Amino acid sequence: MPRANRRRPDGADDDGLDRLIAGWKRSEIRRGVTWTVQPVSASQATKSYVCPGCGRSVAPATAHVVVWRSDGVLGDQADLAARRHWHTHCWRIA
Repeated sequence: MPRANRRRPDGADDDGLDRLIAGWKRSEIRRGVTWTVQPVSASQATKSYVCPGCGRSVAPATAHVVVWRSDGVLGDQADLAARRHWHTHCWRIA
């Protein structure tokens, strides 16, 4: 299967949805809920976020994971809008 991480000339990746789902990701089940987990490399991390696991900052240039529900009742767009950036360690122990 060809890789889908090339920029599209029509600008379809501007909304961020394609950018989020194009990379390597996995599904995990925690407490009966299915989550989509996508790693973010240090070179891709350009903004600061607050980790919901520890309440501390996920600084720019820090490798981490982005997590969102994959079985939400409001649909894929709502699940992506509710995604959170976690320290990798915090997600592992959550």
